[in-house]
Amino acid sequence: MKKRIAVIGGGAAGFFAAIHAASPDTEVVLFEKSNKLLSKVRVSGGGRCNVLHHCPYTSELVKAYPRGGRSLKKAFGRFGYPEARAWFEEQGLELKVEADGRVFPKSDSSESVIQVLEKAAQKAGVRIQMQKDLIQLETKEGGYRLEFRDRSTYDCEAVILALGGQPKESGYAFLKSFDLNWVQPCPSLFTFNVPQSPLKDLMGLSVPNAWVQIPATKWKEQGPLLITHWGFSGPAVLKLSAWYAPDLKERNYQFPILINWLGLSEEEARTQLQEYFFAHPAKGVANSRAFDMPSRLWKAILHLAEVPEGKSNRDLSKKEFNRLLENLLRSPFGVSGKTTFKEEFVTAGGLDLRDLDMQTYEVKKYPGLYAIGEFVNVDAITGGYNFQHAWTSAYLAGSKASKLD
Repeated sequence: MKKRIAVIGGGAAGFFAAIHAASPDTEVVLFEKSNKLLSKVRVSGGGRCNVLHHCPYTSELVKAYPRGGRSLKKAFGRFGYPEARAWFEEQGLELKVEADGRVFPKSDSSESVIQVLEKAAQKAGVRIQMQKDLIQLETKEGGYRLEFRDRSTYDCEAVILALGGQPKESGYAFLKSFDLNWVQPCPSLFTFNVPQSPLKDLMGLSVPNAWVQIPATKWKEQGPLLITHWGFSGPAVLKLSAWYAPDLKERNYQFPILINWLGLSEEEARTQLQEYFFAHPAKGVANSRAFDMPSRLWKAILHLAEVPEGKSNRDLSKKEFNRLLENLLRSPFGVSGKTTFKEEFVTAGGLDLRDLDMQTYEVKKYPGLYAIGEFVNVDAITGGYNFQHAWTSAYLAGSKASKLD
């Protein structure tokens, strides 16, 4: 008799786990609550699907995970970036690495990734059942019994939980009889709402290398920064939201930020500005280009610094010069709320990693029960890292579940 394996969740991790759990000796059924499959894959990367991040060294890869980090070393050592990329390419998916390390299909279409996963699942013999809402999971002799809202049941020897993020604070209701530990979930990878921002009219402008920090803390991240009609976005903001997600939730998403638009130290910025003004004394300050930034943003910062646009560089007083420098390096804004980034939602929190064998993602207290992807307390900064963990955890769990004990 074939070993029966149930995979709960039709997202990236669920599909990948089902594919790798399938074998001539197993019967794999993937149950999806909704009527849609691979939803997050479809919207990832603005519809292009940022499938991986080019990071072949485990020691570097783990640095992208605010939750998980060192716990992932063994997992990535068994199935990391090189292995995941090789698998997709073996399925015929052509990939490309962009300048910032993000990996996309050459087609620039998430449908290419979806087709690969669906074709591989079909070839492996994975059965898919839609609109199956799991309401009860129970242990039984030799395995588990699943009960769904439509009153159907399924008995199996192994269960792989790939339900994604956003679990209830006490865990999923169907797991209430299981002795599991949970880390309170909260949003990660979100942008900052700044309702009173004087820069909202500049939406769409960006700078390539900014620092965003929260004063009176050590919380600071660097990277491209985008001005939006609701506040600020871009990698610098998204990384800050990821690394300090629980702390920002505690603050109810109400906190001050300081923006260094230049990505330079105070000494570097002061020297560069002084040298430019000295070299161009008669030039109007509004038309000066001491730094590589959009002219509209430069003029907005002059306004914030209360520096008259009509003045020439030589006529700036010491106080005006210092106010300009201060606003270039530490423009203050008040964050009041968050916005999900491009329909993508990542959850920090979930099943505590201490409950898992991190080489197989099997729940230690319950042989044959696995938890993978965002369902567990692992999340990463933007750039393909969250998908990497989905592929890794799914491969390890699926491969282990397929083995006959």
